[in-house]
Amino acid sequence: MADDDIMDALSAWADKVAADLKIDPPTAEQINQLLGVAGVAAHEVLRPAAPITTFLAGYALGADPSLSLESVVATITRLAKERES
Repeated sequence: MADDDIMDALSAWADKVAADLKIDPPTAEQINQLLGVAGVAAHEVLRPAAPITTFLAGYALGADPSLSLESVVATITRLAKERES
């Protein structure tokens, strides 16, 4: 599957889930950020850390509206990289 096809499928899936959950769907940029932080967690921690990490990112954003996705991603990335040190 081509990268554009993958992003289209992910966006369609996110739109469907968001509609059923009655929340705003993520933007393409937000999807890319979440995929990136999931990749960091999978490679720097353990592969199964990816879904847990994205859950925690979303949970943090829902719990504290003053947080931004960028700041949460930066924190998680820093923590994962420090883990290797």
